Amino acid sequence: MLASNLLELSKTPNGWRPRFRLLIVDPTLDPGGPLVAELTRQHVDVEVCADPAEALVLAGTTRPDTAVVAAAPGAISSSSFVRAVARHTRTPVVVGVSAGEGSYAGEALVAGATACIARPYRLAELIAILRSIRPETIGTLEPVLECGGLRLDPATLEVRLHGQPIRLPLREYHLLRFFMIHVDRVITRDQIYESIWGGQASDASNTLTVHIKRLRMRLGDNQGDPQIIVTVRGLGYRLVPPPSRSSRLTATTQ
Repeated sequence: MLASNLLELSKTPNGWRPRFRLLIVDPTLDPGGPLVAELTRQHVDVEVCADPAEALVLAGTTRPDTAVVAAAPGAISSSSFVRAVARHTRTPVVVGVSAGEGSYAGEALVAGATACIARPYRLAELIAILRSIRPETIGTLEPVLECGGLRLDPATLEVRLHGQPIRLPLREYHLLRFFMIHVDRVITRDQIYESIWGGQASDASNTLTVHIKRLRMRLGDNQGDPQIIVTVRGLGYRLVPPPSRSSRLTATTQ
């Protein structure tokens, strides 16, 4: 029986929805890292495996909806992995490709791989591929967040400012999302640490400052006199919604 007929279900506010089963074969990926954590939030059950031989056993027994394998040579190369999976299952295989690994990727595609994806993996690109395979399973039911001219879509992980796309690394995406959920409220540093870094304030004290600076830069906010992510001295930060395009046009015509 195909994995698509063996659906894991998770309870959501609007009922039950199927979960996506993903097998990632990559010795460099941290199973406890932010990518796996965010995939889990997107209703994806992730199994990370460093050993291709072990991964072949998992692919045959658990029948994941998709497998992602890092392009590589070896006793069981990525192309050998693709052929073995295709021989025994109908699981689509996506090949993760780093710089200089084009030849391995080409061999895997010839062997029957469904697609290639850049390594290190970007969440938005990975979600797009998984959604194309089983569109009914990917994405949470969170509403789109709009704060003035700023728009964040949790289903597609897209962020736009005045209609223009803003590419954010995963941590900065979560940071902006947290600010937008609590728009116009003062958010303490401790609250940010707890939500984004799991309460590791002592380890992340300077990290937060760096991420705030980078997020301001990506949003075009003035570092010397920020107007969007405002520092509240002694307390934390506050997101002030940037004016929407319509309100900016109205202001310029008055």
